[in-house]
Amino acid sequence: MFIVKRGIVALALVTGCAPASGTGAGPAARPDGLLRQETTCVVTDKLIPTCGAWWGIAPDVFTGTPPARAVQRAEQRMGRPADIVHVYHRGEELFPTDQERQLATGPRMLLINWKPSRTRTWAQIARGALDERIDALAAHITRTFPGRFFLTIHHEPENDVHSKPGMSAQDYAAMYRHVVNRLRKQGVRNAVTVMTYMGAPNWATKPWFDRLYPGDDVVDWIGLDPYADNRVSDFSTLVDKTRPDHPRWPGFYRWTQSRFPGKPIMVSEWGAFERKTAPRFKTDFYASVRAQIRDYPQIKALVYFDSAFAPRGDTRFDTTPESAAAFTQLAREAHFAATKVPVQ
Repeated sequence: MFIVKRGIVALALVTGCAPASGTGAGPAARPDGLLRQETTCVVTDKLIPTCGAWWGIAPDVFTGTPPARAVQRAEQRMGRPADIVHVYHRGEELFPTDQERQLATGPRMLLINWKPSRTRTWAQIARGALDERIDALAAHITRTFPGRFFLTIHHEPENDVHSKPGMSAQDYAAMYRHVVNRLRKQGVRNAVTVMTYMGAPNWATKPWFDRLYPGDDVVDWIGLDPYADNRVSDFSTLVDKTRPDHPRWPGFYRWTQSRFPGKPIMVSEWGAFERKTAPRFKTDFYASVRAQIRDYPQIKALVYFDSAFAPRGDTRFDTTPESAAAFTQLAREAHFAATKVPVQ
């Protein structure tokens, strides 16, 4: 269980693999210059790091840059290798692709974001309308990629819930369950599943919000996609965003602690938008992440969304020399180097 109180942080992993005390070896330099504490920090079968958190990125999104080049550029820009690379697929696309498999030998882990269909309803998918597509994907994965990877299915479903038949919250949960169970039935046992919410107060207070959840047996991690808009001042208000017009919403992190105390949280997309009236905002915001990340021990992965063309603004982390320096300092924080990425 993960517990956070004001000024006090306590962590106990339900996996039974709690961080160990120092073994006397002290910090060791990695080839990339980061420090890694020589303890018994390990990775569980659900890819949970027992010390610190993973550092990830979705690089150069919406630019058309090939994944390998985008990752190479991002790692050069932020001054360290990525633990997780976030990639996106839709419909009949088979994954991981050749380039994605090559990236995974970094060693890096893949976070694959898949929307199974642009035209079928969730209810149709749950009833088997895409079973041939799911089976083809399963055959591709089992044939080409034995390593573990993160998989999120139709992320951010909140704004797709509507009165159209087959697109209710219950239909989403049934669709998610069906896809995961079908993949497993066809031999895919290396997918670590992530249920990814928008987590915005206006959606989280909908009467159907709790009905989106597919079930503990098919969800390994809880995901969140928050962005630093004008309502966000620092990391705490990013991951625990509240609004006066939704007073019953406690914030996503607090809600997750209560609803899913034994599951790790992945901030699977996050970013800071440019603010013309506050040119130092990104710099100060990244500094707040560095100062506050340890106050949120249930967060076990941060995956930045790096794009000049994000829907609501420019989230590139290096739009100024100052923001670039602050982001690099954050990326190289020891918290994100505590556990070694598994070689698969």
